[in-house]
Amino acid sequence: MESNPFNCDNTRERLVDWLSPRLPATERAEMEAHLARCPACRQELAALQQLWSTLGAVDTPEPSEQLRPRFYSMLAEFQAAESRPTLWEQAKRWLQPLLQPGPGLRLAYTLLVLVAGLAIGYGVSNQRQGAGAGSPATLAAAPEAAAPDQEQRMVLAMLENPSATQRLRAVSSTKDIAQVNEQVVNALLSTLNNDPNVNVRLATLEALAELGRDPVVRQGLVHSLTLQESPLVQSALADVMVQLQVRRSVKPLRQLLQQGGLNEAVKTKIESSIKTLSNGRNADPSIPHNHETQQPRTDSRDTVAA
Repeated sequence: MESNPFNCDNTRERLVDWLSPRLPATERAEMEAHLARCPACRQELAALQQLWSTLGAVDTPEPSEQLRPRFYSMLAEFQAAESRPTLWEQAKRWLQPLLQPGPGLRLAYTLLVLVAGLAIGYGVSNQRQGAGAGSPATLAAAPEAAAPDQEQRMVLAMLENPSATQRLRAVSSTKDIAQVNEQVVNALLSTLNNDPNVNVRLATLEALAELGRDPVVRQGLVHSLTLQESPLVQSALADVMVQLQVRRSVKPLRQLLQQGGLNEAVKTKIESSIKTLSNGRNADPSIPHNHETQQPRTDSRDTVAA
């Protein structure tokens, strides 16, 4: 048995420390003495050195341009959900003063119950009298028809909120609306062009891209190209133009290239988008080639002039 404390087992356990500067000089010397005598440990060290060198040569992947805005958007939604009181907490706050009523409140409760009873009786009577005015199916469908309009009105109100978190929530909620009306589309386009928060603008662009079959949306996105100053939004818009194959965007993209102080990465992205659109190659195989998606007639404005 070796007198040297570094035998094969603990030598192989410390090979990584030997490759890094963490191993003290005295232990390094003892370990090197063992390596000089042990071919098996030297072979193990050579294999580890090769793996170490290979890992050091691996390129660090570049994060996506959408990583930061998506992260902040998710963070804002999480913070909003955490700070919002639950339904039970809201109900408890409302009921707490009512659970300890004084004499005046007890009288008010009595009058309230009396009025509620009269109102319910009056409503039931009117419902029976007006039963022939409409079919049960029509009455059942009315609340369902009103729900989407209420949802879209809520989106419009939240888009005007001074809180960026609320505006992000409004943009995100449009993805759950089956049929977005023209008023909401115009509000989203206005948000894309005018919102002071770049994360809100990026989230809005993503929502509008999902509505890209709408000619109003496509025209609004083309118009927005020369209005954007953020490199992130400019680059993302160029990607959306290729994704939707909006060839009429080539002219404003070229105008954007003429702007002074344009970010070099954005410039490269725009040049690539112009080339792709001019060659007629479709970047997204799910989008039909050489015509407006699901439109009854071809829009000649999307064709690049020779």
